[in-house]
Amino acid sequence: MPRPATSDRLDDDDYPAYTMGRAAEMIGTTPAFLRALGEAQLITPLRSPGGHRRYSRYQLRIAARARDLVDQGTPIEAACRIIILEDQLEEARRINEQLRAAANPPPQQQ
Repeated sequence: MPRPATSDRLDDDDYPAYTMGRAAEMIGTTPAFLRALGEAQLITPLRSPGGHRRYSRYQLRIAARARDLVDQGTPIEAACRIIILEDQLEEARRINEQLRAAANPPPQQQ
């Protein structure tokens, strides 16, 4: 299978493009905070061939949301749980909308 072009990978929200140091810098936190999010199982960074943590843009958005909650005084464990529940609620809403659309198809024009 051919490798995707570099620009395709960088456009991919799930591509692990950022090192821990760069990721921490981008969201205004410390590497220790990112490690704590991993320990809380909120995000699981991929590992480079050398074993270094690598983060995607999607993971950085989640980490930034956690940082915002912690900055507001929420304990990190609670912040992680809130984000997980928000994600589950969004998924349930999406599924509910799909089921409603399938149950009530638009009338056909004649």
